[in-house]
Amino acid sequence: PHLIFIMVDDQGYGDVGYHGSDIHTPVLDQLAAEGVKLENYYVQPICSPSRSQLMTGYQIHTGLQHSIIRPRQPLCLPPDVPTLPERLAEAGYATHMVGKWHLGFSRPDCLPTRRGFQSFLGTLTGSGDHFSYQSCDGAEACGFDLHDGNRPAWEMRGNYSTLLYIERVKKILQSHNSQRPLFLYLSLQAAHTPLQAPDVFLHHYDTQSNRQRRHYAAMLSCLDEGIAELVKELKTSGLYQNSVLIYSSDNGGQPLSGGSNWPLRGGKGTYWEGGIRAVGFVHSPLLKRKGMVSRALIHVSDWYPTLLGLAGALQPHYKLDGHNVWASISEGLPCPRTEILLNIDPVSRKPGEPYDKALELNGFGIWDTAVRAALRVGDWKLLTGNVGDGDWIPPQALPVGPERWEKLEKRRNRLGKSVWLFNVSADPYERFDLAEVRPAVVKHLLARLAEYNHTAVMARNPPDDPMADPELHGGVWSPWLGLEGWGRNEKDKDGKKGKTPKVRHCKLCKLKALFKKVESRLERKTLF
Repeated sequence: PHLIFIMVDDQGYGDVGYHGSDIHTPVLDQLAAEGVKLENYYVQPICSPSRSQLMTGYQIHTGLQHSIIRPRQPLCLPPDVPTLPERLAEAGYATHMVGKWHLGFSRPDCLPTRRGFQSFLGTLTGSGDHFSYQSCDGAEACGFDLHDGNRPAWEMRGNYSTLLYIERVKKILQSHNSQRPLFLYLSLQAAHTPLQAPDVFLHHYDTQSNRQRRHYAAMLSCLDEGIAELVKELKTSGLYQNSVLIYSSDNGGQPLSGGSNWPLRGGKGTYWEGGIRAVGFVHSPLLKRKGMVSRALIHVSDWYPTLLGLAGALQPHYKLDGHNVWASISEGLPCPRTEILLNIDPVSRKPGEPYDKALELNGFGIWDTAVRAALRVGDWKLLTGNVGDGDWIPPQALPVGPERWEKLEKRRNRLGKSVWLFNVSADPYERFDLAEVRPAVVKHLLARLAEYNHTAVMARNPPDDPMADPELHGGVWSPWLGLEGWGRNEKDKDGKKGKTPKVRHCKLCKLKALFKKVESRLERKTLF
């Protein structure tokens, strides 16, 4: 089948119509209603980890345990781990990506077109202006970030990201030979900050007094209409009847930026349910059961083996972190997944951090509970370390009174607290911590964390490289390492060999880079 994977940026669990939102998403609602809604579906709490686990597997096995990949960080998906598009290309698929990459670009081999995609239009960094494509890493490093293949697409400035990406998707679908299977990865930048939308969509929410919520809602309404155009083009191009469309948010919403995960606890950047329970559904004529709600335990890493299975591709010789969950989704059969390692972040345990006897007691001598980690096993969910803000935050506009969230908005953790346990099947809103009353369960889950940790590779979290500054590369965010010969053998969308992207090799640029590198090293020595 043709495989269409749509990943949306920062859409909260409560920000889709069929979850009772005040945001209008009629197209998503209809597609989900005609397909299978995934109501026990998990992703990671921030951008890069969810995307890396879609492309490969658990982040403890790729060294990306700690955080996002920053624009100036010499880091990307490890080259020795085959990606989903690489495996699908081996199985005969045409592979195209449109939208946000955010999986590193320090070297040419890190780029989407070197990791399995035949074509790419989109951004390499994690965020940027939706019209100008100016992206900043702090205040001191800013550059242009919109690429068509390996070249900066300056001529596309001024086009709103969602509309631009949908137009490219439509062109891909129009020109695709239906006899060849297609894998299309649409990774929309909406509704990530900065909160921007065309005026026509803002007018849909003129009565919304909260500026952040209004702009955020307009971004999702624009996205909703764009998905409608995508599906219409699938049908016009004769691809729809043999297609599987998967829709997923990459993490929970950010309440400070207009998002809502209500009634779940927490939000983006946390391992509370509001940060990792995602909006997700599958829409396909190939589903054996339609109009269903699936409560099967599914994780973003499951799409890798599931899509390989649908493609008839050989499964890898090594054990994947994900499971093929198609039979569970399509037929309602028992799900092969019974647990999810949400993460183990050893970098969260600061080197030289004072030893705390209470943390050892919390971990029963099994696990260092200062390490930020999260695990779901059956009905149980365990959290350790600094798990992030655990507030319940209602949306800024609700049709009912405040009694629904009274006394639930704030809950501060007591000093020395580093282990939490919840039965999330019975208590999906994580109101009742059972760590003290169910010590046997805590011990069992801590032991599972320790077992997973034995399989982990070393976390990679290199410092920023001043040589990455776009000022040294023609004002564009682009690879800055291993550039010898880059572009000479690359082919553009017309099959012609491209030219090596221009990089400013002026003496003044090199001198500036040298001073920046020395300055950053001096700063690090001062800090540590």
